[in-house]
Amino acid sequence: MFAKISTFFSEVKSELQKCSWPWDPKERGVKKYRELIDSTTMVVVAMLLLSGFVSLWDLVMMAIVGSLTK
Repeated sequence: MFAKISTFFSEVKSELQKCSWPWDPKERGVKKYRELIDSTTMVVVAMLLLSGFVSLWDLVMMAIVGSLTK
């Protein structure tokens, strides 16, 4: 049983070494996470724009349905 666990963790370690990480391991501090911060900022801005768009259409549709049902 312990041999299987040991094999599993060694395979996980070898697979993680093959991964492409979004930062350069030689960089230090905030520069190391620049791509991660930029991507997160893009997602937050996109979600704000999308929520504004959906809210605007919700208000327009409420006004249209409200005027039709009066």
